[in-house]
Amino acid sequence: MEGDLAFTPDGDGVRLRLRVSAGAARSRLLGPHGGALKLSVKAPPEKGKANREVLALVAKAFGIPTRDVELVSGETSPDKVVRLSIREEEAALRAAGLLRR
Repeated sequence: MEGDLAFTPDGDGVRLRLRVSAGAARSRLLGPHGGALKLSVKAPPEKGKANREVLALVAKAFGIPTRDVELVSGETSPDKVVRLSIREEEAALRAAGLLRR
């Protein structure tokens, strides 16, 4: 899984595409996947449990409060879009740090 994450400006924040696997053995970031961030969450895909865990994992990864990560689309799909309340330049810098881990 090589490549960079593609951020789309959205007002005072950015949008980021995600590719999510729910019900995994553990929650973790897996890396870039076609411009999206691929990740897995332990929570099952039922009653919003996986989505809440996705938002918390993304917030932690980017070092922002969970309230600053919003699910924009893909509530019931593995392909999701989230909005981060963070400037594009800052998001790119933090993403670079994530991808080096």
